[in-house]
Amino acid sequence: MNAQSQITGVVLAGGKASRMGGQDKGLMLLNGKPLWQHVADCLCSQVNDVVISANRNLDIYRQSGLTVIADTLSGYPGPLAGLLSVMQQRTAEWFLFCPCDTPFIPNNLVERLVAGRHDAPVVWVHDGDRDHPAVALAHRSLAPQIVDYLASGERRVMVFMRQVGGHSVDFSDMKAAFRNMNTPEDLQLNQEKS
Repeated sequence: MNAQSQITGVVLAGGKASRMGGQDKGLMLLNGKPLWQHVADCLCSQVNDVVISANRNLDIYRQSGLTVIADTLSGYPGPLAGLLSVMQQRTAEWFLFCPCDTPFIPNNLVERLVAGRHDAPVVWVHDGDRDHPAVALAHRSLAPQIVDYLASGERRVMVFMRQVGGHSVDFSDMKAAFRNMNTPEDLQLNQEKS
């Protein structure tokens, strides 16, 4: 597969950010730049199209010039709802999802996920210690299954991805690239480290 031409990159910025005191996590600054922009800038060099999945402050995100897609389901039902909304509104065959709180993602993320896919409909990052199911490459054919899964009341991303035949891809050699900025303290500790 020609990686870039068939993949839309998606910055997931639609959560409640309860550990950020309810502030919009994507808009929190790291080294003077919003978290979402660190992710988008890295994705832009790896895919041909980048969109933002957000549910608050839509006008601020739109100022970037990127397309902003809100969840079609209400109540912040989680990353799968963001995936579904983007799949319903973009025509790409593949989607690379990445949360806004992972500003250090590597420049070879797409290349490695594509190489490790082995015909799976979805693959995600494993950093050697833990899975990162929201950093994932997913095929658009999963949309109907996501609809059914969410309609059943389920929200767990990892469970869904395993159910549909997905698997992780080893990124244990670059574990630090997937550290999360979940709290204001995380942001403070990581200033000037990027």
